[in-house]
Amino acid sequence: MTLRALVFGGTGMLGRAVVASARRRGLAALALSRAHGDVTDRDRVLYWAEEFRPTLIVNCAAYTKVDDCETESEQAMAVNGLAVDHLVEAARRIDARLLQVSTDYVFAGDAERPYREDDATAPATVYGRTKLAGEERALAYEKSLVVRTSWLFGPGGPNFVATMLRLIRQGKTPLRVVDDQTGCPTYTSFLAEALWRLAEAEASGVVHYRNRGPVTWCGFAREIAQLWDASTEVVPVTTDEFPRPAPRPAYSVLDVERYESLTGRRVEPWGLGVIEYLANYRETHRGRP
Repeated sequence: MTLRALVFGGTGMLGRAVVASARRRGLAALALSRAHGDVTDRDRVLYWAEEFRPTLIVNCAAYTKVDDCETESEQAMAVNGLAVDHLVEAARRIDARLLQVSTDYVFAGDAERPYREDDATAPATVYGRTKLAGEERALAYEKSLVVRTSWLFGPGGPNFVATMLRLIRQGKTPLRVVDDQTGCPTYTSFLAEALWRLAEAEASGVVHYRNRGPVTWCGFAREIAQLWDASTEVVPVTTDEFPRPAPRPAYSVLDVERYESLTGRRVEPWGLGVIEYLANYRETHRGRP
């Protein structure tokens, strides 16, 4: 089957990577911004589905400000949860598949081994609960695939790597970074390729994808600093020293065995993503203060 994709949230950090990956593969992909294809607007969603007639609808749109979700819970649920009903309706109308991107935050974050797809969910944040609501709505449709991922970074949006680089460039060092939260960074370009592999395999249900291997935020920051400016000092701190409105998971590593079995490929190391990101960052920021 030749894929023809309609990408909601197509101008965001992940959406851009998904569309770029599609075009490298020679696939037709239409990227919709929030202004053109707000997922909370049922009529707009149905219009674009019937106008473009995709074989696959990809939902990269999300309310991802985890702390803001705690006080903007209605908006978070509208975007992350309820809007998925519109995408399901659109997919049913045109007999398309639906790919819903989700998050490690649907789990409690207190495990001692990587989370498998069939492990019990128990989100501790509004963000996690609304994303889980979106998963449940997507999975009510038999032609849907939910891909959970974690710790995204890439060009075209706010992310941890960009924040560390900004602080280093501004001379705000040493960097004090949390060292008691463990997860797996994921480069958006690698994730985008993974999504297309799964789509081409017509995978359904829930699949986990992230890059390897597990690291703390402090360890992640040290790798960034080493590659950018080895003289940068990174100081480990505890979660308690940096209280946030939304609790962060202490351990949220996702098990990727199903992804690797479905695609016949190992997940990529996040370090390669950091190297590529930094190379692009140097090029785009050449000559800037």
